[in-house]
Amino acid sequence: MSTTGQPKVQANHGPSPRQTVVQDARVPALRPVPPTPARKRRWWLWGLAGLLVLACAALAWSQFWMARPTPVPVELVMPAPVTRVLAVNGRIAAMHSVDVRPSVGGALVVLPVAEGDMVEAGQVLARIDAEAQNAVVRQAMAALDAALITRDEARETYDRSFALGVNVARSVLETQARAVQSAEQDVARLTAVLEQAQVVLRDHTVRAPMHGTILAMDAEVGQIVDRATPLLTLADLSVLVVEADVDEAYATQIGEGQRAVMQLAGETDTRDGHVSFVSRLVDVATGGLTVRIGFDDPVAAPVGLTVAANIIVDTRDAALTVPRTALHANGAVTGVYVVADGAAQFRPVTVVDWPAARLIVTSGLIEGEVVITDAAGIVDGQTVAADRP
Repeated sequence: MSTTGQPKVQANHGPSPRQTVVQDARVPALRPVPPTPARKRRWWLWGLAGLLVLACAALAWSQFWMARPTPVPVELVMPAPVTRVLAVNGRIAAMHSVDVRPSVGGALVVLPVAEGDMVEAGQVLARIDAEAQNAVVRQAMAALDAALITRDEARETYDRSFALGVNVARSVLETQARAVQSAEQDVARLTAVLEQAQVVLRDHTVRAPMHGTILAMDAEVGQIVDRATPLLTLADLSVLVVEADVDEAYATQIGEGQRAVMQLAGETDTRDGHVSFVSRLVDVATGGLTVRIGFDDPVAAPVGLTVAANIIVDTRDAALTVPRTALHANGAVTGVYVVADGAAQFRPVTVVDWPAARLIVTSGLIEGEVVITDAAGIVDGQTVAADRP
């Protein structure tokens, strides 16, 4: 094998140890390179400069916007027809309704009617056990019969003595006359006792006090009842009204004859009516005043049905109004802001306080003025720009 290939092998694997020693001996010693001095960081100067630029820009921006007038929603005050309405919720009620109760106590033995039945005046509604009262009546009749016999005997005795004339002493006649008078009084007393017993007996039968429909049954056969026990509710459904409570704050504004528009629950059509009754007594517990509204046309509806009613309290052909949101309290004075010469000016006004979105202005505004409809955050004299819808 030839030796010419060995140098090539050594070249591929690096120099020999001897060659390495010779080469290291020929390399001169190197001086250490001095480090480059670091530059001072000045980033905080650039940050400070940026903040100053932002502050100047914000100041310029704020001055720009402060110089601009504040846009405000407005409307032109003009007279227009106005209707003042009081909205109330009520329920259907019968004009004539009564809770039927017994006049005597006892066991309820007969109840010939049911809920929903129509009855006539005088018709039997219930019967209460009257066996004991029948016995009382019979006793009273027997006592009266005995008193009648005693009276008749006393009269006959007196008549015979009177017929004898002078043959009978005057004192005897007087005694017999007093006996007749006493017998007459006993008859009268026992007659009254019998009549009273018969009245009580009749009260054991409960009759309808009027024509109407039975709305509710509150008792059952076999129940022990007394004068405080309701048997049933009877109502005349031929005349129905709406009963509602009005807050006492508006009590003086409601009067009989005022027109009303009503809508029964479950209906889309409205019905006309008029206030037929206004109570003169305020319920101190609720602060409400009872009002009844009659229908102009007959209506058929169940008692207790909810009715939404709008009572028309006042109608004006021309009046100035403002939104409730335009009102602003400046201390103890209530007013609105109007736009004049590009600025908001406070104007005290007088309005008709009413539960509505718009209020009638009675003083403080004149036709043609521009009122700010939402004065939240506005102050007197502030520069504003009218933003009409």
